[in-house]
Amino acid sequence: MKDKIYKILPDVLQGLLISLFNILAYKERYGGKYQYYLNKFKANRTLSREDLEAIQKERFATFLSFSKNSSRFYKNYELVELADISQLPILKKEHLRQSIEEVVTISKKDAIVSKTGGTTGKSLEVLFTADSMQERFAMLDDFRGRFGYKLGRKTAWFSGKDLLTSTDISKNRFWKTDLLHKVRYYSTFHIKESYLKFYVEDLIKYQPEYMVGFPSTILEIAKYGINHGYTFPAKTVKAIFPTAESITEEMRLNIEGFFKTKMLNQYASSEGAPFIFECQEGSLHLELQSGVFEVLDDNNQPSNEGKLVVTSFTTEGTPLIRYDIGDSIILDNQDKICGCGNNNPMVKQILGRIDDYIYSPETGKINLGNVSNTLKDTKGILRFQAVQDELNAISILIVVDHSFTPKVEEVFMSNWRARVGSQMAIDLQIVQDIPVEKSGKYRIVKNNIKHLL
Repeated sequence: MKDKIYKILPDVLQGLLISLFNILAYKERYGGKYQYYLNKFKANRTLSREDLEAIQKERFATFLSFSKNSSRFYKNYELVELADISQLPILKKEHLRQSIEEVVTISKKDAIVSKTGGTTGKSLEVLFTADSMQERFAMLDDFRGRFGYKLGRKTAWFSGKDLLTSTDISKNRFWKTDLLHKVRYYSTFHIKESYLKFYVEDLIKYQPEYMVGFPSTILEIAKYGINHGYTFPAKTVKAIFPTAESITEEMRLNIEGFFKTKMLNQYASSEGAPFIFECQEGSLHLELQSGVFEVLDDNNQPSNEGKLVVTSFTTEGTPLIRYDIGDSIILDNQDKICGCGNNNPMVKQILGRIDDYIYSPETGKINLGNVSNTLKDTKGILRFQAVQDELNAISILIVVDHSFTPKVEEVFMSNWRARVGSQMAIDLQIVQDIPVEKSGKYRIVKNNIKHLL
């Protein structure tokens, strides 16, 4: 009902309604113990590794005990120490989905509800306590605050909010503004070549101090600006905080180049995964105060590179203990010390979704980064998506402009052949548009054969 009312209101009143909605949301996020947590994380920024590990060990014991006593799902779990965490079972996403009623510790009416985007299949609804949500936002704001951000700074936001009406689209207005909190929400559902001009020109006019959201959307805007000769005013955007998607070198090169600022990566999830934050030195740090990170190989043995299994201390409403989140990372040398003063362990690379790969029977898995690099030495390819529905065949959809030539196609196909080998069938299709998912995210890779592997 409220969505129907929103859609028929004029633009000014829609903006007012967004401001009112945010007032209620921010009360949940920034009320209660938020300030206590924020002060604590600020004070803990330079703790020693030993102190961070002691906090992690103590929080794990408390969280495991709470989960055992409060959740029917975990009632038979052993109270092991952190060093013996491998004695506990690994929780798969489908098992969590099927058992969610037993996992949760609070009722929906008393919870803050979070829904995963469902880009890899079915969506998942998890429940947060107000206290856990406030701690998560305090941790996130402490990270962003290191680069000057706080609520009320002029911000451009790119997320899965469906806020536009047909009137907006007819007027080439692809954003809504919360004037009270100085946030302009740009649609991630209308990233078409014919619309991107309006995004670029409005961002230049709006001049946000910070940008937050899906990097795939920000990338398309940056590439359009570069390709069409736009100049973004220097020293305007202080930092860009990408969310929800993996970062590739192409993203960094184009986004940082066009907007003339640094992109600071972070890792979390809608389910409530513990955090990984990038520092001013460009290093990624595990945040041990937020949870336990296990990197395991295909045999569930500890490894420097592999799938990420998490235990998150800020998920008391829907406890996550040894949760196979479906992502993979590469750890850095654990004895390495970063010059930023953060003594949390470092991560060499966040590889992202384990399912975001193309599988070739000839060469094996081609991860998201290598898929993205097929654009090397090409031009005129505005967007592409690789879809695998068969073991030995892929479809590649591309959106192109006038500079795409048979020679460029040859280079692009050669880059693909170098990765998948000579046997795999490749169906290259030039299309007018590649739609985003229901969540507003754009997927470079859609692997639909993982059940065959």
